[in-house]
Amino acid sequence: MELQNAVKEALNALYHHPDDSVRIRADRWLQDFQRTIDAWQVADNLLHDPSSNMESLIFCSQTLRSKVQRDFEELPSEAFRLLQESLYKLLKKFSKGPPKVRTQISIAISALAVHVSKEDWGNNGIINWIKQEMNTFPEHIASFLELLTVLPQEAFSHKIAARPERRRQFEKELISSVEIALNLLAACVRFEELKEQVLEAFGSWLRLSKGIPASTLASHPLVHEALHALKSEQLLEPAVNVVSELIHFTASRNTGGLSAQIPLIHVLVPHVMDLMEQLRDTSKGDEDIKAIARLFADMGDSYVELIATGSNESMLIVRALLEVASHQEYDISSMTYNFWHHLQVNLTKSDSYSSFGSEALAEAEKNRRIQAFCPAFEHLVSLIISRVQYPENHQELSKEDLKDFKHSRYAASDVLTDATAVLGAEAVLKIVFLKFMQAVPSCRKNVCEWQPVEASLYCMQAVAKSVPVLEGEMMPQVFSILPELPHQPQLLQTVCSTIGAYSKWLNALPSVLPSLVDILTRGMSSSEESAASASVAFKYICEDCRGQLSGSLDGLFHIYHIAISGEGGFKLSTDDSMQLVIALSALISVLPTEHAKKAVELLCLPAVAPLEKVTHEAGGSLEQILARHLTVHIDRLACIFRNVNLPEVVADTIHRLWPIFKAIFDRRAWDMRTMESLCRACKYALRTSGRYMVVTIGAMLEEVQVLYPQHNQPCFLYLSSEVIKIFGSDPSCASYLRSLIEALFGHTTKILTSIQEFTARPDLADDCYLLASRCIRYCPDLFVPSSIFASLIECSMVGATIQHRDACKSILTFLSDVFDLANSPAGVKYRPIIDSVVLSRGATLTRILIASMAGALPPSRLEEVTYVLLALTRAYGAKVLGWAKESVALIPAAALTEAECSRFLETLSEAAAAGSNIAALTETLEELSEVCRRNRMVQEIIQGALRPLDLTFAAVSS
Repeated sequence: MELQNAVKEALNALYHHPDDSVRIRADRWLQDFQRTIDAWQVADNLLHDPSSNMESLIFCSQTLRSKVQRDFEELPSEAFRLLQESLYKLLKKFSKGPPKVRTQISIAISALAVHVSKEDWGNNGIINWIKQEMNTFPEHIASFLELLTVLPQEAFSHKIAARPERRRQFEKELISSVEIALNLLAACVRFEELKEQVLEAFGSWLRLSKGIPASTLASHPLVHEALHALKSEQLLEPAVNVVSELIHFTASRNTGGLSAQIPLIHVLVPHVMDLMEQLRDTSKGDEDIKAIARLFADMGDSYVELIATGSNESMLIVRALLEVASHQEYDISSMTYNFWHHLQVNLTKSDSYSSFGSEALAEAEKNRRIQAFCPAFEHLVSLIISRVQYPENHQELSKEDLKDFKHSRYAASDVLTDATAVLGAEAVLKIVFLKFMQAVPSCRKNVCEWQPVEASLYCMQAVAKSVPVLEGEMMPQVFSILPELPHQPQLLQTVCSTIGAYSKWLNALPSVLPSLVDILTRGMSSSEESAASASVAFKYICEDCRGQLSGSLDGLFHIYHIAISGEGGFKLSTDDSMQLVIALSALISVLPTEHAKKAVELLCLPAVAPLEKVTHEAGGSLEQILARHLTVHIDRLACIFRNVNLPEVVADTIHRLWPIFKAIFDRRAWDMRTMESLCRACKYALRTSGRYMVVTIGAMLEEVQVLYPQHNQPCFLYLSSEVIKIFGSDPSCASYLRSLIEALFGHTTKILTSIQEFTARPDLADDCYLLASRCIRYCPDLFVPSSIFASLIECSMVGATIQHRDACKSILTFLSDVFDLANSPAGVKYRPIIDSVVLSRGATLTRILIASMAGALPPSRLEEVTYVLLALTRAYGAKVLGWAKESVALIPAAALTEAECSRFLETLSEAAAAGSNIAALTETLEELSEVCRRNRMVQEIIQGALRPLDLTFAAVSS
């Protein structure tokens, strides 16, 4: 009674106390209470208590439902019958409501049925039990119908902590009971007040009706009731849900495919087509129109293969879908977008015509079908142009509404891409071009009707990649008109984007480039949005028209310097300015070396000058300056190093700038943000320059080796990783690199001595093991025999269960790389060293991997854990089986049965014998992982038995 009162008080505080902190504490207490064993009895008592208020009933029904789903194994086996009886009493008690409580009790009973066999349930399973109880207690029929509704839904629920085998068995039990369930529903449908519930339940059961013949369903009274209900305002929504399920049922591979479902399809399609008038009915509410539109969309998606044949009947469906696509509401019109994509794929892919035998017949049929659908796709293009048009009140739209509008434009442009695949780019462009030319007269500089022109240009972008580079009829007219258009912000943004989209085409018409560069310059100073579009377009035309623009470098550099200096009123963000850097880098990359050196110097100047100034100033100005005032310039240099594709020039440039870089390394090594920016710049210089950077690399690595032990910056490791990739196989660098990796890894393993340290420093762990994997691939001769190899293996075992995704993945990848090397022909010479490290730790490592699979790591890491276990098994075969057997033997039978353990060991044995059966091992581990994680109690038992975090060795001396 004391706990019951405490629950009531906490609920009262949660819902009614004026103090937020009190409500938060009450919520936390109630959540903790739900996890206790006492929650079973308290929730049950309060649900049976006539004095419980609505808040108590809802909370306790949710608690009981959750306990049955997740914590059923907390109860002794003899408690099942008492729980079953109590839940049944509650089901009858709440037969007339409240609906929320009745639903929770129904889900709890369904979950209970999943946990126990039909023999334990009695009456040969729950469906026969429901049948008997419905006949005995017809006054509680509403509750039984709710239970019939949720049962098929719970068959697929992974919220229920049942073993996968039991869940599959329960699904089979329900499938075998489909006929009984449908007969029960058919008996109830004659009651007008129950029809909505009956239709909802029927829709649920259709997902399990794999074995019912189409001819049986075609004449089934529930099907005809659902079709009849499509004309009822009160029953439209549940009727649509049922008919939608029937449509999906006919298209399911599990039911034999479309050909086996023709009898049912012939019943469904005419009834759906009869809804066309309702679709046009302006008196219909939005929700009703959406429901009807969804049916047409489902029909199109499901029967696209039949529709693609181009028969007269299928064209009626296409016309209906065009009707839906023309609706003003995006949520309704967009329901058809998937259909148009699937239709396009079906019309254009060669597999659709494989049954026609010869290539000539297949091509002829393809042409016939495409011609049949051309008018529909042409109409669709016209609809899309109006769909992407800015609304008149666009300035009044909230940020969220504007975001939704832009999202709808992206989706519409995908439809244009589909139309282009069917009609051809020039045909689509012609439709858009004509709309553009019609709209231009109303969009001169002194008139405000810019939306139709902007929409047409936006659509031109969508098909730009498909327009032939030599198209010479429409696009020259378009680009001659662009300079005459008003500078309205949204229009100017789209004009800039269009220029960028047709950059390859513009390379063939250099005469228009100067006027277009002027437009882009204007776009950079108009608004932040147009500046972003203009800078990207500038990048594209410099990349694709570099031959035409290389003679205009002075003018382009002038634009660049104004933009970077901020003196020209440009509204470029830092990211946008990087597009200009990339643009000019592309032009410089085609220059002769001597000219390129001077050009790179000019490109670097706006970044180098402020860095040079601050590094040469006396006092502590470099130490005190904000990181972002340095990184904005360093990142610009990084962008140059990355995009100027001239290795010698970039190597020469970074060598010239090295004194500045060294000063920043020496005086800002404590600052993570600055060091990450600087190391990134060095990394890109390395990638571009490769071995041309040999003159500078020694000084750079000397900085890394000295500064890393002092400041523990992870970026020093990833910079070293890039060095290993380029110079790792160079014998002349072996001595220096050996010293480097031993120093870096030696220091790192002294830091990462516990899982707590790994968790506190995930970036360090991530970069450490990325570097280690690089060493295995590029310089195993230096790495494997080194004194730090064993330390890294041991350290990886300490950190393998880190929850940080990237760090964990890097550790597991490193381990699999080690085992793959040991098992490869190239790794034969390293095998004795690897064996000496792995064999003494194999049992512990296997236990950690099994614990990781069983819950120590999240399910998203299961693929990586599986591969490590497979790689270990391939390398060490029977030894791994022995280690695995020792580990699973620690797990109590209450958590994992002997049969489940045996299956895992058998699959592991097969993988060891076959050498590559990862699919079978993955499937077994996924199922075993699910069993081990089925509820909190089981997971705690298994982790407590395997204790992965306790499995550490004494540190290996280096």
